[in-house]
Amino acid sequence: MKVELIDLKQRFKNEEKTIMKIVHKVLSKGNLILTKEVQNFEKSICKYTNSKYCLGLNSGTDALMMSLWSSGIKRGDEVITSPISFVATANAIVHVGAKPVFVDVGDDLNINPDLIENAITKKTKAIIPVHWTGRVCKMDKIMKIAKKYRLIVIEDAAQATGAYFKNKHAGTFGKISAFSTHPLKNLNALGDGGFIITNEKKLYDKIKLYRSHGLEGRDDAKIIGVNSRLDSLNAEVLTFRLKKLKEIIKKRKKNISLYRKYIKTDNVQILDDNKEETNSYVMFITLSKKREKLQSYLKKFKIQSLLYYPTPLHMHKSMKFLKYVKGSFPNAERITDEVISFPHHQYISEKQIKYVCNKINNFYSKKQ
Repeated sequence: MKVELIDLKQRFKNEEKTIMKIVHKVLSKGNLILTKEVQNFEKSICKYTNSKYCLGLNSGTDALMMSLWSSGIKRGDEVITSPISFVATANAIVHVGAKPVFVDVGDDLNINPDLIENAITKKTKAIIPVHWTGRVCKMDKIMKIAKKYRLIVIEDAAQATGAYFKNKHAGTFGKISAFSTHPLKNLNALGDGGFIITNEKKLYDKIKLYRSHGLEGRDDAKIIGVNSRLDSLNAEVLTFRLKKLKEIIKKRKKNISLYRKYIKTDNVQILDDNKEETNSYVMFITLSKKREKLQSYLKKFKIQSLLYYPTPLHMHKSMKFLKYVKGSFPNAERITDEVISFPHHQYISEKQIKYVCNKINNFYSKKQ
C-alpha cells in the first residue's frame, strides 16, 4: 500500500472540475493583475480572521519582510524569534538589515515566553512569534511582555490559517502578521502566495504601494517598491478553498486522533492540544526516537514521511555570523533531532492510517 504525505495530486483530482472552471473564468477576462478576484480574496480573509485589512502578496516570505519593513524595523535593530521555523523567518529579519535573536522553545514547540525578557536589549525592537505547525504561541504572555518593553509584535502565521488562541484567530494579536499560501499549507494556492493582515491603515497603505513597484496608478511612482502581487488566478482559487478550510481542518484533526488510537509505542510522542487553542494542523509533527531509521523503514513500505525541520535555525551555515553554537538552545536542538511528520491530509483513509501505525509499531517492537 502506498501512502503519500502530500495531498496535492488527490486534491486536484477532487477539485478538478471547479479549478478548471476558475482557470477559464479568470483567463477569459484577459487581466491577471490586481483585479477584483484579488480584492474579493482580501475581503474574504478580513472576514475570516476578523481583521480590518488584508493584502495578497506573492509569498509568505515577502509578507514577513514587508511586515518588518512597514513596521520600521531597520539596520541595527534586533528582532527576537524562535530557532525552530523555516529559514524564511530569520532570512526576512536579515533582509531588512536587522539581527535575529533566538529564544529557546517550550514543550509546545513554540517560543518560550518565559525566556523572552532575558533576550531583550536596548537594540530590541520587535518579537516575531512563529505559530509553528499551526499551533498558536502563548500570545497573552508575549503581548504582555511586548507592552512592558514597548516592542512591536509581528506574527509569523505562515502555518496558522484557521488556528485560534482563546477564540482569536492567529495573526490578530500583534501589529501585523504574515501568512503563506504555499502548496503545502492547508489553505494553498497553485504555487507560491501569501498575504498580510493588520488593523493599522498606515501599514496597509505602505505595503499596498510597496508591493506594486511603489506605483500609484500606472505611471506615478511614489516610492521605490517591489513586485510582490498575488495574481488573480491564485486569488480566485484561494477564495474557493477558503470556504472548505473548516472541513479540511476537522478531517485532519480526526486523522490525528486515529494516530493516537492506533500507535501503541511510547517511542512516538504526539503533542496534546491545549484547551485554549484550536490547531490548524498544517503539519502533523511527532517526536520519535530513532527517527532516521524509522523513516528508512517506512520508505520500504511506500510510506512517505518528512522531517520538519531537522536543523534549528541557529545551526544553519547561513546563520553562522550570529555566533551561536551547539547547545545554545537545548530544547530546540533536542526537538529537531526527533521531529518527523506522518501523512495526515484530508484524503487519507482510516485503512491507510492503520497501515502506517502498524508499521510504526512493528519498527519499535523490532518485528522488522
